[in-house]
Amino acid sequence: MADYEMYDYLTTIAADVDITLTVKPQQVITEFGEKNQIVHTSDDGSETRISIGDDATWFYATLLFPVKAFTADVSTIFDLYHDTAKANGIVSSFKWTHVAEVGTDHTYVVRFDSSMVRTMARTGVHGIPSIKLRVLGRIVDA
Repeated sequence: MADYEMYDYLTTIAADVDITLTVKPQQVITEFGEKNQIVHTSDDGSETRISIGDDATWFYATLLFPVKAFTADVSTIFDLYHDTAKANGIVSSFKWTHVAEVGTDHTYVVRFDSSMVRTMARTGVHGIPSIKLRVLGRIVDA
């Protein structure tokens, strides 16, 4: 387990819908963090760095489910995205359990942050090349 994780920097919030995505990605999870900061460069090359707001970090996670993924997992994600009573595309937040290979699993409140693309192999096996989740907060670990 890493010394620090997204979990350590997020506040506890509630999801819009009480649904938890627990499928395990088939490949690497990419975690991305950014802050609301700007760098202004002057004509002489000097820089002014500005932090806007409360210095909070925004986190994103990208999950990969290639064509070789389990069809049930792909169907679960596809339904969660498209069902208006669930995530409703990029509108409603839901819970996502970040399944760790080593260490502690954490549950986050997330929202889809990209459109949904689904692939299909000739054999009828579906995949989702990637989904991007905006991590909004966390659920307190049990």
